[in-house]
Amino acid sequence: MKEMNVKAVNRTATGKKATKELRKAGYVPCNLYGDAKDSDGKPLARSIAILATDLRKVIYTPHVYVISLDIEGEHHVAVMKELQFHPTTDAVLHIDFYEVNEEKPVTIGIPVHLVGLAQGIRDGGRMNLSIRKIEVTAPYHQIPEQLDIDVTNLRIGKSIKVGDLKFEGIDLATSKEVVVCSIKMTRAASKNAAASDEEAAAE
Repeated sequence: MKEMNVKAVNRTATGKKATKELRKAGYVPCNLYGDAKDSDGKPLARSIAILATDLRKVIYTPHVYVISLDIEGEHHVAVMKELQFHPTTDAVLHIDFYEVNEEKPVTIGIPVHLVGLAQGIRDGGRMNLSIRKIEVTAPYHQIPEQLDIDVTNLRIGKSIKVGDLKFEGIDLATSKEVVVCSIKMTRAASKNAAASDEEAAAE
């Protein structure tokens, strides 16, 4: 995975009023969760804030990044797990970061990348990509930037499910029954198939 450096500051004041003022100043309120837990065993959140302009490069992109957080001189490596957006403006309102390390597995969605020209496309079918990301679990340094899926032998009417896939060093957390991609019949392909059947019958 690619790594991106982002600077953050500690956030001492919380609540709606403080959060509103923070956003007015151009910051996004965030939480960083690590190994620390409260008396009920729930992860403790560290309140931080990051300039919205600094977050654009890691949010509005098809890539998935490991975030190297510099919190007033303290270094933390984390991934973004939960993002909240404004319902009308799409401006980011809040982010939850989860701290990671070399040994601790993390679950995160990785983009799907289809490789090859499917046989079904050659026959006139249409590729249908059902999901754009697959949840994977592994130590962050083992997680690839994308999941390459070979579709060369995929034919019309056939599909590839998550359960059909295997990648070295990572576990797939998305349900095995989820369809990743499939080849749909088109009118052109249907006509070609009918013409071929007629020719075969005539012979």
